[in-house]
Amino acid sequence: MSQEQPNNPLHGLKLEVILTRLVDHYGWDELYDLIRINCFGSNPSIKSSLKFLRKTQWARDKVEALYIETFVRHANPWQ
Repeated sequence: MSQEQPNNPLHGLKLEVILTRLVDHYGWDELYDLIRINCFGSNPSIKSSLKFLRKTQWARDKVEALYIETFVRHANPWQ
């Protein structure tokens, strides 16, 4: 059962896409400065970070919030 979520800016985005865009935008060092998660600061990779984020909801919430702040709110400042 697929539900439409027109007000959810993350709807349809895979976690891998979210993380890859953040890494491309900030780089691992700045991403680690913004969100203090060891998988971003110690030998970071997309694969290891995804594994951690899929298991750890609080960390995923922070990554998703940064994505929204970086790419959604700045694209539409009237939100």
